[in-house]
Amino acid sequence: MKPHHYASHHSTQAATTLDKLPARAVAVISEVHASHHDGGALKRRLLELGFVPGERVQVLRRVFAGHGPLAVRVGTSTFAMRKLESSLIEVIPA
Repeated sequence: MKPHHYASHHSTQAATTLDKLPARAVAVISEVHASHHDGGALKRRLLELGFVPGERVQVLRRVFAGHGPLAVRVGTSTFAMRKLESSLIEVIPA
């Protein structure tokens, strides 16, 4: 796992969560938070899928004018993510 020093490289950009990024935005994952309802299972699953600190992530598109799932690319994989999952991923826009 890569160290969490990415915030210092992007100090002009404030951290936000993946669900708040616009379409085509690129960011670097700074942290993955645990959901309050599942004992950390969703966080573990996101980490297993490659949503790890230091990894670049891109929002490819937003479905239903931002009210539906996001199409997200991390590494070479593309995922459809609900707001719940994407709101747990803290990012720093690139």
